[in-house]
Amino acid sequence: MLATGDYPTYPIRQPDPIQADTTPTPRVLTIISSVLEKLVARNDKLVEVLTEQPDGLNLDRNGTISAPLGKSLNAFHGVRAPNISIPNYLQRIYKYTNCSPSCFVLGYVYIDRLAHKHPDSLLVSLNVHRLLVTCVMVASKVLDDVHYNNAFYARVGGVSNAELNRLELELLFLLDFGVAVSSQVFETYCFHLEQEMLINGVDQKVERGISPDAVDEIVTDIG
Repeated sequence: MLATGDYPTYPIRQPDPIQADTTPTPRVLTIISSVLEKLVARNDKLVEVLTEQPDGLNLDRNGTISAPLGKSLNAFHGVRAPNISIPNYLQRIYKYTNCSPSCFVLGYVYIDRLAHKHPDSLLVSLNVHRLLVTCVMVASKVLDDVHYNNAFYARVGGVSNAELNRLELELLFLLDFGVAVSSQVFETYCFHLEQEMLINGVDQKVERGISPDAVDEIVTDIG
């Protein structure tokens, strides 16, 4: 965990019994799901091609990807891909944690930062779910005034509390604890996601759940 003061000191929401929610799905979940599904499908095919080559991938006894791909994301790898799809998984996180839609944008920013910091490590079906729940959880601690604790996110995400605690630390170190996002960067990613949908002929706008001034205030608090 981060030391006191590294996250804004917002209160932790107490878990309520998990119940069905009829709240409409935010557009941002649909947009991010579409972008990530295409990326994961492409990377899975790349992994498959490399695996079939004589000098391709090596898999250890647990099926974890090693050379020639990077090992930075190995902590997030499962033995097999979860049965739940990316759209349903994001919907589940939103439905039960009630985090703001902006948390999913911020979580996407973290995943993109990982891709740039560790370009030899791919987002694939074996790691995308653990990365998503970890990134959204960290984003909720940064953005939301009230948020659930790690144990509740672990329950929602289908991992143990101990594993999610470990994944949170892994993510923070991989990002060099760079969890702050300015309003300009936030807007840039919203625009990027909207453009990705336009390429597919769909005109959808990302919900701006927080104002630019609020994002900058959070950046100042963390900095």
